[in-house]
Amino acid sequence: MRSGIHPEYRDVVFYDVRADFKVLTRSTVSTKETTEYEGKEYPVVKMEISSASHPFFTGQQKFVDSLGRVQRFQNKFGGNYFQKKKADDKKPKARR
Repeated sequence: MRSGIHPEYRDVVFYDVRADFKVLTRSTVSTKETTEYEGKEYPVVKMEISSASHPFFTGQQKFVDSLGRVQRFQNKFGGNYFQKKKADDKKPKARR
């Protein structure tokens, strides 16, 4: 391999701030922050969600929709949207 073109592959701590959960793994991600983990100093990457706080893994149902995506989807496709599409498809189309 050519030297000087590959990122540094090193131990990094990924920290879930919501659940106060840390996991040590190897990564090439660059970060300026560090933290102590099991008596050693490691670079740290802060995450908003991980297996320790994700509803699928915790079994807790919580609704996270900060941008209103679900409401926009329901407004567009809710009700009889698909029945309207089927009715429009059955209408004869004008020939040119």
